[in-house]
Amino acid sequence: MKTVWTARCALLCWVASNVTTLLYSQAPQHLLYVASPGIRNYEEYGGLGILVYDIDAGYKVVKRISTWKAPVGDQKMENVKGIAASAKTGRVYVSTINRIMAVDAISGKQYWDKAFEGGCDRLAISPDGKILYVPQFEGPFWLVVDAMNGNVITKIETKAASHNTIYSADGKHVYMAGLKSPLLSIADPSKHKVTATVGPFENVIRPFTVNGSNTICYVNINGLLGFEVGDIKTGKKLHRVEVKGVEQGPVKRHGCPSHGIALTHDEKELWVADGHNNQIHIFDSTVMPPKQMVSIPLRDSPGWISFSIDGKVAYSSTGEIIDVASRKIIATLQDEKGRQVQSEKMLDLMVSKGKVTVAGNQFGVGMKK
Repeated sequence: MKTVWTARCALLCWVASNVTTLLYSQAPQHLLYVASPGIRNYEEYGGLGILVYDIDAGYKVVKRISTWKAPVGDQKMENVKGIAASAKTGRVYVSTINRIMAVDAISGKQYWDKAFEGGCDRLAISPDGKILYVPQFEGPFWLVVDAMNGNVITKIETKAASHNTIYSADGKHVYMAGLKSPLLSIADPSKHKVTATVGPFENVIRPFTVNGSNTICYVNINGLLGFEVGDIKTGKKLHRVEVKGVEQGPVKRHGCPSHGIALTHDEKELWVADGHNNQIHIFDSTVMPPKQMVSIPLRDSPGWISFSIDGKVAYSSTGEIIDVASRKIIATLQDEKGRQVQSEKMLDLMVSKGKVTVAGNQFGVGMKK
């Protein structure tokens, strides 16, 4: 009897001490996943791992998911190059200049960790969570990878210095931009072959975005504070748009005046990074060419912009969270040590009853069909 009573007491004590955790894990959550080091290999902006924030709790750090071991001696951290997630599988993928790791979004359990020939850059995942399109690290190929086990299915050669990748929401197109090409390549993922291009643009393509109907692309290019517009259906360049009212000067990183571009979900606004003036410039994208409206000053040089699942906030790589409606900064990210967090690789997830229900992405792509 004493043994039974002791066991019951132990159970009650465990439940009492963990009731908050149990309730918390079952309640719907909106979480932000930030891969670090997400600004080059700069450890000071968040250390090493995936930082998870509770958005509804004022962007409080919930946990840090371990990725790779900290370097020792003269070794250096590997730059994180991209992040992707799938609600279908509940997995988060992080790429570095050499490898990719797949982890469970909730438990942090590691499924696989593989180095790839030619390294890796900013990857993209198919809507069903089965396929990763992985650009080599400024190499001639994109690797088509089985997202479940990391096996390479095939390669797509563009000889463009593969860099940025967007998988369309309908799963019918993969957009691929390289650092040595003024053309935006479009692959058919049912064939894993390039079937069309857009451009040429005036210079090589850096960050870019597309609208929800897969008809228009907006691209940052080298040498331009602003963007160019392309017609995906005809493959032709339509417009060149320069930011007015500020000087185009030297930038901290990327060597590109505008390295970051994103469409709001309703596609009414286009947000464009300005690395020299530490600003985001907002354009009215309901007209063509888009018309410059207002600018938002930031605490540092922006290199990436994306939006939350619900479209209500923008994520700047400077670690500032911006309310889309008011255009006000409502939060700034810090890690559990109080360090200022910055990253060009972040996305949000909706979680309910311990499962991922909706996965955001690292790109500011349009959602209007």
